[in-house]
Amino acid sequence: MTSSTTTARVGGGAPGGQEKPPPPRPALDARAWRECAYLLLSFPLAVVTFVCVVVWIYAGVLLSLTVVGLPVLAAGLAGCRRVGAWERARARALLGLRMDEPSPLPRARDGGLLARLWSALRDPVGWRAALFCVVRLPVATLTCWLTVIAYVVAWPALPWLARWFTNVDRALVRGLLSPSDSLERRIAELESGRATVTDTATADLRRIERDLHDGAQARLVALAMELGMAKETVLRDPEAAARLVDEAHGEVKQALRELRDLARGIHPAILTDRGLGPALSAVASRCTVPVAVSVELDERPAEAIEGIAYYTASELLQNVSKHSGARHATVEVWRGEGRLMLQVTDDGQGGADPTAGTGLAGLADRLGAVDGLLTVHSPAGGPTTVTAELPWRDRTAPLTAPPTAPPATPPSKP
Repeated sequence: MTSSTTTARVGGGAPGGQEKPPPPRPALDARAWRECAYLLLSFPLAVVTFVCVVVWIYAGVLLSLTVVGLPVLAAGLAGCRRVGAWERARARALLGLRMDEPSPLPRARDGGLLARLWSALRDPVGWRAALFCVVRLPVATLTCWLTVIAYVVAWPALPWLARWFTNVDRALVRGLLSPSDSLERRIAELESGRATVTDTATADLRRIERDLHDGAQARLVALAMELGMAKETVLRDPEAAARLVDEAHGEVKQALRELRDLARGIHPAILTDRGLGPALSAVASRCTVPVAVSVELDERPAEAIEGIAYYTASELLQNVSKHSGARHATVEVWRGEGRLMLQVTDDGQGGADPTAGTGLAGLADRLGAVDGLLTVHSPAGGPTTVTAELPWRDRTAPLTAPPTAPPATPPSKP
């Protein structure tokens, strides 16, 4: 049996399209034909877009003296964005170029007309696309006609010539039409992570509402009915009223127990007061499998990171109890190179696969929303090791409780 190691992180795509195409072949294969088609199509498209960009800039600059040109320039930049998107799609289809899409134009927060115009005029993606339309014309003119001439007089060398010519186009597309830097790719990742966090928060609110409706609320309704019946019978049948009060007392204790469990699921008090070590030990004590907990931190991380680590470990231990068939499990937490590391290991049957639509996939999405990483190594037959990485963020508020772990220098972990 083979082992499965899966790493999950939000945000995909090869940055900047760095994959190289296979080398050309003497015969004109499908890739060479696509490259020739790209070169031949580039010339008429370059002429049209060049003329449009020159006329747009000329008209916008002249009309800007009367303020009318500002909307013209803004509309032209929006059109250049569309041209850039179309050119990226054409490069993907014909050149096999892979790249991320730039981030969308941000909206002005105050919503005024001048603010929206100013935001549109500062769009770097639109200006780079306009520059691409200008620079591409001489390049497309030269490469297009050289391709036609090579097809007539030197067609055996056409695959190599087409590759050289399209490499120039690849450089132009990467340099002017791809995201300007890693910041725009990071923005796209954060937008995807924000959607994941919003969906997760909505699902948690629905779960809390359902638990309150089906649990504590139903018991409180039953309690009110029993106390009402006891009030009616207390004078004519004190013994029956006493039994009803005893039953109501039991309902109160059960409702308090359910509310306490619900509050623990929202945010346990032990995590706030004492930190990850005691909180994870409390989770481990409720697990059906014996769990050894080791937390080696000389200080506590930020509350949000600490909470995510706690719920990650809780869900992983729940998976161990339900699905692993393990006899023993360990939970280790340590800090290394600006990251909070959490590792859960069990000696169960293995075979966990986060790509199979299990809870591990949702857990990976939640971690990815805060720039985290989930790695699963689970060969068939076990053991299973799940490692979660979270960015370390210092706790801003002063702590009233001492740190949860005594060692001054945490040992490094593999």
